[in-house]
Amino acid sequence: MAANSGTVCCSSCEKEGSHRFSSIPKTLGPLRKLLVFAAMITVLLLSSFVLTGCTGRDIQGQIIVSGSTTLLPIAETAAQQFETTHPQYIVLVSGMGTSAGIEAVGVTGTADIGTSSRDLRGAELDLDLIEIPVAYDGIAVIVHPDNPVNNLTLAELRDVFSGNITNWQELDGPDMPIVLVNRDEASGTRSSFASAVMDDESFEVNSVVLPGTGQVREVVARTPEAIGYISVGFVEPRHVETYVQAISLDGVEPTDENIISEEYPISRALHFLVAGTPEGSALEYIEFVLSDEVQQGAVRDAGFLPITEADHTEFRRMLSEGNY
Repeated sequence: MAANSGTVCCSSCEKEGSHRFSSIPKTLGPLRKLLVFAAMITVLLLSSFVLTGCTGRDIQGQIIVSGSTTLLPIAETAAQQFETTHPQYIVLVSGMGTSAGIEAVGVTGTADIGTSSRDLRGAELDLDLIEIPVAYDGIAVIVHPDNPVNNLTLAELRDVFSGNITNWQELDGPDMPIVLVNRDEASGTRSSFASAVMDDESFEVNSVVLPGTGQVREVVARTPEAIGYISVGFVEPRHVETYVQAISLDGVEPTDENIISEEYPISRALHFLVAGTPEGSALEYIEFVLSDEVQQGAVRDAGFLPITEADHTEFRRMLSEGNY
């Protein structure tokens, strides 16, 4: 499924610590403030419409989930299933990027749950948010299916994205210029890629910068010279008829086994973020997402790996002790 950045989903209206289970600067730029305010108004208007009768249900409350486009398929599917068994709640899901999700839950308070495809960093840690792993993922480096290059070292990949290697011929490929397809700076996927690959090198500025996973995949699938990176879960076709190939890194393929063992060099946890101990409807939704129904269903269907038993046990322990 290609995640659409910035979409808001009301699943009832489809017809129309250690903070490891643990921020952004509290001063936002004028443009970002405007974007957050606009998103907040959109959500409030939509929720007002929802709560006043589009569902025909006795709605007692709503849960607002905002953030990573990578996590959007899981959050949306889980929301639909959750509303079936919890008809008293409306779950509103948006995918505006990890940084926007952190802002929404930790700064503006416009979301009950933030979603993140990277760890908190820098000043974000001052927000004292709780990170709850909900799935595991690897970041696949993708090229056009006709490209014969199927393996790169991390050093070669870094040289490609820093602009030091500019032609596929330098990598034993065809004589054609490399077209870099990158994510925007708000992307958790970009942050995780930079941390694992770039080694403090800067990204080449002359690249195609896109806001969502689906857009990156589509551009690479249609551009023989292109290289990009996306979640492993989006490599195989999902409701699309275009193809990409995921290459090996240092000879290691991005398989489930290699991601779980961390042998594949770009692996990560996907998180839900909450401000303080989760409770009420938000806790019910989080527990539902951590349940076997969602972990073995929506999580695997989206191409991700379920959390480990140790993760689940740690969450339950911390929840019972109130010790995050």
